Amino acid sequence: MISISISRTAETIAWLIAIVYATIPAYWMAVHPFARFWRARRGKVMPFLGLIWLALWIAAGFVTAPYRHQRLWPKWSWLGWLLLFGIGLSLYRLGHFDRAKLLGQAEVRPQEHEQRLVTTGLHGRVRHPIYLAHWLMLTAWTVGAGTVALVALWCFAVLTGVFLIVYEDRELEARFGEEYRVYKQRVPAVIPFSPQRRRNAEEMR
Repeated sequence: MISISISRTAETIAWLIAIVYATIPAYWMAVHPFARFWRARRGKVMPFLGLIWLALWIAAGFVTAPYRHQRLWPKWSWLGWLLLFGIGLSLYRLGHFDRAKLLGQAEVRPQEHEQRLVTTGLHGRVRHPIYLAHWLMLTAWTVGAGTVALVALWCFAVLTGVFLIVYEDRELEARFGEEYRVYKQRVPAVIPFSPQRRRNAEEMR
């Protein structure tokens, strides 16, 4: 009974964390496609965007709650969680992501934040390292818990993430122009060892 209780507690914690991670792309979909709209608003817009994210949490939780304890694979998969969690945590530490960029403040209030295209460090390997870190962390919890709810949240995050990257690339290209277009051709979006990176390396030889 104790082991069952611990397992269910771990699955619930994983489910709650996954709700936050899985809704990040959807939250950003409320920022990037409407960047000009938010920039034109007077007053503070971050609290309103925070309410949008909260609504996404509630919706995702409501839909997936009945499936948060329905496991699809054995409990030893928590070993995979340990490995992926460690890699994701390392990316966060290496990336030195600042709070303004994580929450979208640099996009909705560009006049209050430095507008600089970063192409070194992790950004020299992938254009969106923060999304890679988010995806690895969500994958870690999905692998560990192995429930229907987390698999559904993972699929939702990947689907919305693809659209998000397209919109963000457009927004960044509009902001930085030719500098970003060259960077986009040279560096892949989120997969460091993608065919695009290999092609670019061969062209540079």
